[in-house]
Formats: sequence, C-alpha cells, structure tokens
Amino acid sequence: MKKTFVFSGLIAFAVSLSSLFIYDNFKTEDQPIAIHHISSQDAKTISNPVELTSVPDNFTEVAEDVLASVVHIKSTHVFEGNSRNFEYRSLPDPFRDFFDDNFQEFFGPGLKFDHRGQKNDRSEKMKPPTRVGTGSGVIINENGYIVTNNHVIAEADDIEVTLHDNRTYKAMIIGTDPSTDLALLQIKEKDLSPLPLVDSDNVKIGEWVLAVGNPMGLNSTVTAGIVSAKGRNINILKDKYAIENFIQTDAAINPGNSGGALVNLNGGLVGINTAIASPTGAYAGYGFAVPANIVNKVVEDLLKYGVVQRGVLGVMIRTIDGNLARDKDLRVTQGVLVDSLLDNSAAASAGVKSGDVITAVNGVEIKTTPELQGMIARFRPGEKVDLTILRGDKEMTLDVTLKNRDGNIDLAEKGDREMLKVLGAEFQDIDVQLAKKLNIHGGVRVVKLYPGKIRKYTQMREGFIITRVDGKKVTSTEALSKALEGKKGGVMLEGVYDDLPGQYYYAFGL
Repeated sequence: MKKTFVFSGLIAFAVSLSSLFIYDNFKTEDQPIAIHHISSQDAKTISNPVELTSVPDNFTEVAEDVLASVVHIKSTHVFEGNSRNFEYRSLPDPFRDFFDDNFQEFFGPGLKFDHRGQKNDRSEKMKPPTRVGTGSGVIINENGYIVTNNHVIAEADDIEVTLHDNRTYKAMIIGTDPSTDLALLQIKEKDLSPLPLVDSDNVKIGEWVLAVGNPMGLNSTVTAGIVSAKGRNINILKDKYAIENFIQTDAAINPGNSGGALVNLNGGLVGINTAIASPTGAYAGYGFAVPANIVNKVVEDLLKYGVVQRGVLGVMIRTIDGNLARDKDLRVTQGVLVDSLLDNSAAASAGVKSGDVITAVNGVEIKTTPELQGMIARFRPGEKVDLTILRGDKEMTLDVTLKNRDGNIDLAEKGDREMLKVLGAEFQDIDVQLAKKLNIHGGVRVVKLYPGKIRKYTQMREGFIITRVDGKKVTSTEALSKALEGKKGGVMLEGVYDDLPGQYYYAFGL
C-alpha cells in the first residue's frame, strides 16, 4: 500500500510557516546563552550481549533523567477575519488627518473597522473562532529556552508551555526556521533541566534511542526503539529551501510528539521528533527527527542574529544510484551529481562544473543529497568548506566560500531583530528595476508574516511593499527600522502590491 507521509503537525495542527513576536517583559539580546553538549558515546551495556533479543536494563534511569527536560506545548490561533482593528484601504485624506499617536483616544479601544474603513458593530458581538494545537518541546538551556517544531507554533497567537511538574507559563517565540521545521521559544523561568546535545554525526544505525513527548494527550510518554536509518529525505517540508536530513527511528511517535526529544541511552539529545510515515496519521512503524547538529546551528543563529544564516553552494544536484551511474558513465555508485549550477554561485566561483560528483565535505563522506544538504546547512555565508569532487577519473578538493541565496556573502543584520519580533514580519529591500516598474521611489517588501502586530491587527498579506511610514518615505529596511525606532501610539504603513492596483494603508498601535 502506498504510504502517505504525514506531519506529526497534523498532530498539533497543520500549518505552513513561522515566527517572530515578543512580550515587552522578555529581554534576550546580548546575553550569552549556554547550549550544553556531550560526546556521542556508545550505548550502555546490554544485560546479556549474547542473546540478540535482550534489551538494555537502564531505560528507567534515562527516562527519569530526561522527562523533566521535555515540555507540553499548547498553541492557540484566533481567526479574527474582518474584525481586526483599524484596517482600511484608500482612506480619505481628511480622515487620515485625524490619525496620530492618540488614535485610540479618538476611536476608543473597542471600536472595530472593516477593510473599507467602515464601522463594524457586529465584531463586538461575535467572538472569533479559535484553533488549538498541541505538541512537545525540549529545554536546551537553564534560562527557559525551548526547541520545538515550527509547525507546532506557526500562526499561534498564544503559546502555553507546561513543564513535567505541571508548572505552566506563557512562551514567546525567539525565532523560527521553516527550512528545517524548527522553532526556538523562551519562558520566563530559571534553573530548569536542559538536555545536552550530542554530535549526531556519530549516532549509529542500530543504536538504542528513546522518544519522549506528549502523544495523543498522554503527557510525559517515553517509547523505545533504535535508529533505523540516517539521512532520510521524505519530501514533507513545503518550504522552498527545505532541508531534510532526518534520523529515522522505530521508537513509537504519534500526534503530539512533534517537537519532542529523541535521546540516546546517555540522556543526550540526538534529534527533535518531527514527522511520521503513516497511511493513517498514527504510528505505523517509522518516525523522523531533525539531527542535533542541525538543531545546534539553527539555535545559535536565532540567538545571535534573530534569523538563520545559511550558506548555499548554488547547485542543482541528484543522488547517484546504479542506474544514474550507468546513464552518465560514472565510475562510482554513491555520491551527489552536480546537474547544473546557478549564476554567480559559490560552487561555480570555486571551479565546480556540471557533471562533477561531490563525494565529501571537509573530509566527511557524502553519499546522498540529504547528507550534502545537512552538511552545508551548518555553515553561514562567507564561511569556507573543502569540497571533494570526482571529475571523470580525477579526484580533487576545491576550497568553496559559501554565499547566501542572493549570491553574496552578506549576513542578515542583527539590528532588525527587535523590529522583526514586534511587527512579526521579514523585510527585504526592493530593487531599482521593480521600483521603476511600479512607478515608486523605492520601498521595503514584506517577505513573510509571523505572529506580531501586523498580522494581529491588519489584513496585510505577504508581498506588500511599504513605501511610507506615517507619511515619510522609506526606501530600505534600515530606514524602516529608524522610522519605527522608539515609536509609540499609532503607526500607518502606506504602500502597494505588485499584483494589485492602487495604494493600500494599514494601521496599528505600538
């Protein structure tokens, strides 16, 4: 029977994308955050190594150690529709003149407007519907930092975390990475019990592991199994730049396990449980976890930069098998074939050519596309990797300086981090050609929307190009950040969509 791959996010609630909001009483910037690591050691001794049916005798010790580090997550999304506050298009100039830092005093905190700027009294009488999803998370730092899956908290307007001892907290989102389906949260608590991360490269197929989480409403559940495969790509992540290099396990994982821990018998975090392979949506034998090494890189970037800094090779690739090797007359049956290269790519600049076979990165053997993606995903733009390639019968090593998706080595600016959290959006400067086409002086495109002021109080959609803030021109994300810096009260964003006629206006309070 054909298997259908199902997110354990159907587990929590199936959603697509992710990310940034913050409560005023949380402060995370410029604080050194410790992420604990341990060596990936062999599993502890089996009680009777002669009998193949024997099992480790110390699951109880490991389970007791790790349960306090795994939390239950409840995420709530409110469908507000047209009841969102003070949103309008083509607002008449005389009415706009009344808009200032005190607009709530003019209109009252409970007054609602529909998308035409007309008063909507029904919104006061109708309670918006909500959607509640549940999942799991892993404490990775004593000061309340928790890793989970992006699909567990995507579009959440409220996130509640319950510890193993039933203490409950509201959580904020530090950042998300849809490409790996990871998210970083924080609760306001200290002296928690973090799980240390292991080097997931050293995890062996056949090694005992435990899956810890909250499946089907059954809190603090532990299941046991082995690592049944590594480097799995199951084509489940829908992000354009998805990175799938999953650890596969037969430890039982069910709806609610998403974001929970996959640990070895030393109590080290091997990976974050993310998906299952099932024709029904319930456990059918195989689960998949994001490796700890990828988790470590994503967490470090979110803490330092607010966004994930990801270097890319800029190549189109295929995993080599026997058939492909025969068709292309290759002398190897393992590795990654370079089909083509993007313009101005890092690989092309280093001398990689179409038809080359990538066999190793920094001396680590590469056999499949997921392995290559997982390895490169650990590096940032501007960092170098040694790429071992096979060109015909000749093996060579090339020094490659990775670039970002725009073809340069620039990192995303940390300075925009606070604005991203408050507004709940990712911004990008538009180029001169697009500005000319739209007959505007320039602007800043809203690339993605996350939980925050914009999504909560307006009906702006992704792709909106901001041209003015409170009537003042903005042509860059830096100018947008300065226009909003220290701003209190009402804010009006003016701009256009490149696929719709007319000017649009969105307003909200800070």
